Amino acid sequence: MFISSAFAQTAPAAAAGGDMQSSLMSMLPLVLMFVVLYFVMIRPQMKKQKEHRAMIDALAKGDEVVTAGGLLGKVTKLGEGYLSVEVANGIEVQLQRSAVVQVLPKGTIK
Repeated sequence: MFISSAFAQTAPAAAAGGDMQSSLMSMLPLVLMFVVLYFVMIRPQMKKQKEHRAMIDALAKGDEVVTAGGLLGKVTKLGEGYLSVEVANGIEVQLQRSAVVQVLPKGTIK
């Protein structure tokens, strides 16, 4: 009287193809989120790193630079990993190449 007949016994076997589709649809937001994350965060960061590496490789003697610490100076010596920057007359500081943040136009520092 209170228990109905169980006619849905064959339903999971018939819905096996639909189950695969629903699992793919449940993964779709995760994949979409990764694609958006790539274009919003990862790709611009990689582009910025590439530009910074190109700027550091193009450094030459006499360039006026700004360091990560805020020092302004003129490049006097270049090494493979280090460079010397003259911050005042007769005062040179040795820095890592990666500490250079920006190359200034010629004549900026007087």
